[in-house]
Amino acid sequence: MALKLALVGYGKMGQAIEAEAVARGHHVVARIRSSDEWNLADADVVIEFTQPESAVANLTRLAERGKPVICGTTGWFQDLPGVEAAFLHAHNRLIYASNFSLGVQLAFQLNRQMAELLAPYRDQYRPSIEEIHHTAKKDAPSGTALSFAEGLLPYFPELKGWSLDGTQPGTLPITARREDPVPGTHTVRYESEIDRIELTHVAHNRRGFALGAVLAAERIAACTPGAHHFAQILF
Repeated sequence: MALKLALVGYGKMGQAIEAEAVARGHHVVARIRSSDEWNLADADVVIEFTQPESAVANLTRLAERGKPVICGTTGWFQDLPGVEAAFLHAHNRLIYASNFSLGVQLAFQLNRQMAELLAPYRDQYRPSIEEIHHTAKKDAPSGTALSFAEGLLPYFPELKGWSLDGTQPGTLPITARREDPVPGTHTVRYESEIDRIELTHVAHNRRGFALGAVLAAERIAACTPGAHHFAQILF
């Protein structure tokens, strides 16, 4: 069934989402930038890709408007309990993720399996994560890198969380690099004195992220009220 979509945030990602949505037979009925009025009356689903500092206010406002929401903005997940409460109170539905790429979601699953396999040998292998993004990306490390860390850390209990560039001893080092025009590259690395094991996901363009957001929009009607991670929908 063709959907009527409203895009809150219409930068490069919003434009990529529109292209994927139209290719799948959907219609974009609103393109909302930061200074625009929110005319959502004709929309079936809202897709929000904005900035970390505005995401929570946007999502709270969207919850009250009663339109199901797909959120691909990162850097706000510490406020997820409050956002979820707002959607439950409004009897509304939200699908969120640090990354809507199907390939990245599969890599998250592989990351957990690899960490579990290496856990018995953690006295030999030192884990680390590296992410590379375009210079317009504001949050560092990326939400995707933090998701990789969340999948790894339970299997390495001696690591007390993560730190940027490993500045805090006893933590998982995450390196964040900003280089144009990189859409997103993430590497989970295990280093020993004799070898190195790596899991790397390289995004060639924004299409994978955009397609995942549209797939989530197509499936959100089947969700119960509240907040749902994209992985729950896929797997």
